[in-house]
Amino acid sequence: MKGSINTAAVLGSGVMGASIAAHLANVGISVLLLDIVPKERTDEEKAKGFTLENKKVRNRLSEQSLKKLKKQKPAPLTTKTNLSRIEAGNLEDDLHRLHEADWIIEVVVENIEVKREILEKVEAYRQPHAIVSSNTSGISINAMVQGRSEEFRSHFLGTHFFNPPRYLKLLEIIPNKKTDPEILEFMKKFSEDTLGKGVVEAKDTPNFIGNRIGTYGLLVTVRKMMEGGWSVGEIDSVTGPVIGRPKSATFRTLDVVGLDTFLHVAKNVYDQVEGEEKEIFDPPAFMKKMADKGWIGSKAGQGFYKKQKGEKGTEILELNPKTFEYETRKRIKTASTEQAKQAKTLNDKLKVLVYADDEAGKLVWNIMKPVLLYSAEKSSEIANNIAAIDEAIKWGFGWEMGPFETWDAIGVETSVERMETEGENVPSWVKRMLERGVHTFYKNPEEFYHNGEYRKKDINKKEINLQKLKNNNAVIRKNAGASLIDIGDDIACLEFHSPNNSIGLDVLQMINQSIDEVEKNFKGLVIGNQGKNFCVGANLMMILMEAQDANFIEIDMVVRQFQLAMSNIKYAKRPVVAAPHGMSLGGGAEICLPSASVQAASETYMGLVETGVGLIPGGGGNKELYLRHIENLPQDESAKLMDAANKVFEKIAMAKVSTSADEARDNGFLSDRDDIIVNGDHTIYYAKQQAIHLYEKGYVPPQRKKVPVAGETGYAAMKLGAKTFQFGGMVSLHDVKIAEKLAFVLAGGRVPKGTLVDEQYLLDLEREAFLSLVGEPKSQQRMQHMLTKGKPLRN
Repeated sequence: MKGSINTAAVLGSGVMGASIAAHLANVGISVLLLDIVPKERTDEEKAKGFTLENKKVRNRLSEQSLKKLKKQKPAPLTTKTNLSRIEAGNLEDDLHRLHEADWIIEVVVENIEVKREILEKVEAYRQPHAIVSSNTSGISINAMVQGRSEEFRSHFLGTHFFNPPRYLKLLEIIPNKKTDPEILEFMKKFSEDTLGKGVVEAKDTPNFIGNRIGTYGLLVTVRKMMEGGWSVGEIDSVTGPVIGRPKSATFRTLDVVGLDTFLHVAKNVYDQVEGEEKEIFDPPAFMKKMADKGWIGSKAGQGFYKKQKGEKGTEILELNPKTFEYETRKRIKTASTEQAKQAKTLNDKLKVLVYADDEAGKLVWNIMKPVLLYSAEKSSEIANNIAAIDEAIKWGFGWEMGPFETWDAIGVETSVERMETEGENVPSWVKRMLERGVHTFYKNPEEFYHNGEYRKKDINKKEINLQKLKNNNAVIRKNAGASLIDIGDDIACLEFHSPNNSIGLDVLQMINQSIDEVEKNFKGLVIGNQGKNFCVGANLMMILMEAQDANFIEIDMVVRQFQLAMSNIKYAKRPVVAAPHGMSLGGGAEICLPSASVQAASETYMGLVETGVGLIPGGGGNKELYLRHIENLPQDESAKLMDAANKVFEKIAMAKVSTSADEARDNGFLSDRDDIIVNGDHTIYYAKQQAIHLYEKGYVPPQRKKVPVAGETGYAAMKLGAKTFQFGGMVSLHDVKIAEKLAFVLAGGRVPKGTLVDEQYLLDLEREAFLSLVGEPKSQQRMQHMLTKGKPLRN
């Protein structure tokens, strides 16, 4: 397959179609979004005198979908400006425009006859090079293209996005019998590199991989709940994080997905299988009754759970499936659940629970056992290998471990013995594996068991695995908070691994040591990690404890060390490239701002959020964000300094956090020297390439320059803005105090507008303001509240 995909047409503008269109727009693809022509006018259209032939009427459905994209949560668009890449149309007037598309995606109703009809129309207009795919969640890909030409079928496959497409990593690609292998490989690579997806090739079987295993597991759990007389809340208390599943566990997940959607997916398998399997995929009567009542979950306001306001505030109640009344939520608490919570690793948690001889242990075993056996029984039918099943479940359902990884964690041999003792039929290939003396499905994270031998996963070369490098003795130096790792090609990577990747003295020490090492022996430094978040900021607990002990000399020393480390990043003789992802807050943003370049994962949530804990940034973040806002201003544009200072003031004072890297760019945290990486698994690779590129073109650190400031005039204007919010009752007196300190720092103190000041002068102002706020009782209350409750206090 030569060429690339620059334009796409999405047929069907429902929630899924519009969300896929949004995701394509996010990555820079121009999209034509088409839907059916309405048969009747709305009252509003009649009032405007529109006829059924009016373009506004004929494009109404797709136009409405575009408007909804701007309001939908979680946001399908990484920035609202991406909406300009999507054009609305309809399936009658605009079908001829399909010849403009490199990729045509069918996302119409899940009805095979409707899909066949649409694909017949598509064939009449598509260009010979264009790829066509269906976003079906389980209808046969081969059956869909019966009657289509050989050439059409060679360019056709299933592309099953999981909802919401922007956030869920899994994309199942399902070839039909005639799909050109070149097209299949092109789509896999394109989907990984450009769409940022985790791609799994699935076979053309009912519900493919993710929904086949995931739906089975959910229905098994519901049945075990009914058999054991457990409640909805009790089941969720042992099927969430304690066994490596999402916080939404079982029933909260069903509420989020929507019971109507879930029942449709289950029915798709039910209609196509036989015997005992058919019985499992027939949901219990109470679930069908819930759907009849419209109690389908979050979008309906109630499902398995319902929020209700009471004397103690909002309470979440659980449904009693027998009485159909909502009751106080219950949890299972036994010796094994408490012991599992204390276990350090997921492997240990699982072993504790699965083999515990109490009611929680028996329940977890009886929920888990059928899923392991079913996955093994169906493995060759639905997937090319067991790794595909594990990846589909992890990426599509948010499990930390897939079924076969879970089986390894609890011990294959021990668990199989127990299964057979309990009368279960263990698939013969699993027993043969054990008879050969092979006791794990995985030899290591990259090699899996397949037909009597271990095979290596096909891993994208852009995935740099830091843990694998550390296991292979690539660590140059380390301490409790961070490690410096040789990632090849004369580039080193500084990885944080403190709790929540927060910044303490150990991390600051490693930043300085890493820069020294890199300046002597490497071409450049990447700062990145593969934790849940890049960095959530400074070690707040340490700051609070020192503040409560009135140890301000210690705090002053820490802040000076922080500022020095950030300055070392900025003025290092070798390029320092930051690779943020997830939450990159406070100190995490302060590390990125002075870097030579930032290679940010698309899902990067960046902001200077210190006002939420009663402080202002102390590591140079105020100065660096201000510098980014004025870096392209001509020297004689002092009038625009006020505007820049005001914008930075608003972002820091309001603790604004970007909802994506695109929005971080809109907010001025990223500039032209930075890039956005759609696939979060590739950020360290691209950061490494950027470090090499900067070095090879003769990297020279920035010159130390004086900074023009808004001065006393700017200070007065920012203070007035804060007071206006106070008079409007929008902020507290303490918020105003913090804002005034911030304004003083950003304005450069009491100097005339346009005065040129040293960076160190601004850092000294910042440090003094930080220290004065840290001693405030109300700031300490805010810090305490954040540490204990996990959310800001407005006092």
